Amino acid sequence: QLQLVESGGGLVQPGGSLRLSCVAPRFTLDYYAIGWFRQAPGKEREGVSCISSSGDIINFADSVKGRFTISRDNAKNTVYLQMNSLKPEDTAMYYCALLGYGRRCGVDPIAYDYWGQGTQVTVSS
Repeated sequence: QLQLVESGGGLVQPGGSLRLSCVAPRFTLDYYAIGWFRQAPGKEREGVSCISSSGDIINFADSVKGRFTISRDNAKNTVYLQMNSLKPEDTAMYYCALLGYGRRCGVDPIAYDYWGQGTQVTVSS
């Protein structure tokens, strides 16, 4: 069964940086678009960014533009979310998700077929 595993979350002060990773231990991610989402307590799951199999990037959240960067390293079978200039409002559980073969990046979480368990990001002084 396809499994996505996120890592890299933690507690960071405002203005700090984190790099999240998304791996699939027994599955090749090369041919699939991968999205990053986040969900804060009491709020809906929010699309952050998505990268296609060919490396095209779509950023969904205006609030992270210029601060967050999605990338992928197919040699390492990993998709990253580099988060800089973190703010308290970035605090959330962050999830990576996979779109089925041939499907395009989209902001609707329903479109994604597989999800990781999430990694918690807390931005606080």
